[in-house]
Amino acid sequence: MEKTFLMIKPEAVQAGNQGLIIDLLLRNGFAISAMKQFSFTGERAGRFYAMHKDKPFFKDLISYITSGDVIGIALEKEDGIRLLRVLVGATNPADADPGTVRYMYGTDLQRNAVHASDSPESAEKELAIVFGED
Repeated sequence: MEKTFLMIKPEAVQAGNQGLIIDLLLRNGFAISAMKQFSFTGERAGRFYAMHKDKPFFKDLISYITSGDVIGIALEKEDGIRLLRVLVGATNPADADPGTVRYMYGTDLQRNAVHASDSPESAEKELAIVFGED
């Protein structure tokens, strides 16, 4: 089993789409090992998105991700990182395939409903930030 991480972003939580997204994860064979709803502090969000700290959109990203509750989900599945990335779809919902999370629930490049880890290293770091600090 491979561990990975998915975060349901503020606009998807505010729209009430979290249950539909979680159901899609379960129907696609992902096992949930931990889940919590929380709000990012600016400091925690800065660590979560540290790889973007020198990019011009960093300040807007932190403002956006701290704008409301998110849901962090620790998932497990064979080849889970790759399969989750397929299920969530392209980062830009306009480019996402029909049936993917971002196609169904994303609205634009930033408000694309979910974040999914892109590597084992990212998953480990993101899981530690979300679940290892409370």
